[in-house]
Amino acid sequence: MKFAYTILYVEDVNETIDFYESAFGFTKKIVTPEGDYGELISGETTIAFANIELGNSNFKDGFIKSSSSAKPFGIELAFTTEDIDADYQQAINAGAIEVSSIKEKPWGQKVAYVKDNNGFLIEICTPINTN
Repeated sequence: MKFAYTILYVEDVNETIDFYESAFGFTKKIVTPEGDYGELISGETTIAFANIELGNSNFKDGFIKSSSSAKPFGIELAFTTEDIDADYQQAINAGAIEVSSIKEKPWGQKVAYVKDNNGFLIEICTPINTN
């Protein structure tokens, strides 16, 4: 088995793709003509977005929608970077909501947290040095 996708259910797929391009530097891979599903070029595991209506059609009893005004879910997407200061600032400038500014962990890794334009939690961090 292989981890292939993370799919986030969002109000507007195109707006979310635009946000991730601007905030995190990813590139759009595909958006369906209906605009109800899209993917980013994001490395080995695909980050994808589906609109709320598509999500509701997949789950008989619905699901809990993310909100930028509520506490984030207990799950995050983590993006590593060699230039956390610049990349964190780029995300904030693009409209990401600060949750926790850059802090250095006891093991030497630098970590910051933001919420995306839909309220999903994003960790921006340096790679963990395993040496």
